[in-house]
Amino acid sequence: MLADDITAETFVRAWTASGEIRMPTVKSYLFSIAKNLCLDAFREKARRVGLEEVELLPDPRTGLEDELEFRSDLKAVLAGLMKLDQTDRAALLLRVQEEMSYDEIAVVLRISPSSARVKVHRARLKLMQTGNARQESRA
Repeated sequence: MLADDITAETFVRAWTASGEIRMPTVKSYLFSIAKNLCLDAFREKARRVGLEEVELLPDPRTGLEDELEFRSDLKAVLAGLMKLDQTDRAALLLRVQEEMSYDEIAVVLRISPSSARVKVHRARLKLMQTGNARQESRA
């Protein structure tokens, strides 16, 4: 539902925008609008709901132990994502979820392509450190 709302609002804002598009492509312009709307929505949601209240759907193919481990891992990843700097998190999600190139990420976030690479790399390292710490605590 939120994705549909953000998509619709993105196109409404693009359609009603006054002035000239100052981005090299329409795709990067639309992603920039959508990114800002997502960040606003995440900020609003973070004010209302904590991560521990997130409801996760069970996977019918797994047993209870696997499901609990999956939920625990997912909550750890979500918590790790929330600990990342906002720009690092956005860069990582644009790269992983949207499969954008570093050049496209750079345009959307208004940073250099090399800075986009560094931000994605550092965000991945931080998330991996979170996962490694969880594995060590299980042992």
